[in-house]
Amino acid sequence: MPAAHRLARRYSGGGSPTADLTQVAALGLVKAVDGFDPAHGVEFGAYATPTVLGEIKRYFRDRSNGIRMPRRLQELRLSVNRVSDELTQLRGHWPTIADLAERLGADEEEIVEMIGACNGHQPLSLDLPSAGIEDDTTLMDIVGAEDPAYDLVEHRESLRVLMAQLPEREQRILSLRFYGNLPQGQIAALVGLSQMHVSRLLRQSLSTLHRRLTE
Repeated sequence: MPAAHRLARRYSGGGSPTADLTQVAALGLVKAVDGFDPAHGVEFGAYATPTVLGEIKRYFRDRSNGIRMPRRLQELRLSVNRVSDELTQLRGHWPTIADLAERLGADEEEIVEMIGACNGHQPLSLDLPSAGIEDDTTLMDIVGAEDPAYDLVEHRESLRVLMAQLPEREQRILSLRFYGNLPQGQIAALVGLSQMHVSRLLRQSLSTLHRRLTE
């Protein structure tokens, strides 16, 4: 138990209560006692240490995951944990990736992917300083943001269709006013109408377009 407690204290300070880690280490020690076979010629300490450490690491993976792994990697992780304990019991040391792949009939790349996913179980804080930049720039400062113009795309495409349904004269007036940026007096001279008439047609066209867009 003192050895298990020392292993638990090694991982304290990571946000998990020391008492919880001590209980997890004790559970790992119980599993080591249950699974130990002296007939293999391995000392109990050599077998118990990786067993207890494996239980502590599983505790962190299961309780602290901020990113959910795909199901196939979760299932592979369980198989790797089980086989790791078996091979450690037989050989007295942690198995290599090649050993695990051979025992499970899996590709080494799959096991490497699973290990990488387990090591990345916590997302980075956006308040962390950005790597390679000496000032106070954080990850939040360099992360892209959603373009506000995206919300206007649907309206613009709908407006294009609705404008084509207006009378040709009103289409021209709208084009001169909002694309040509001409004042109403110049528009009136170009289309052969009074400025008051142009103003009335503009209000009427805009009201029609707004109503149809909201519908």
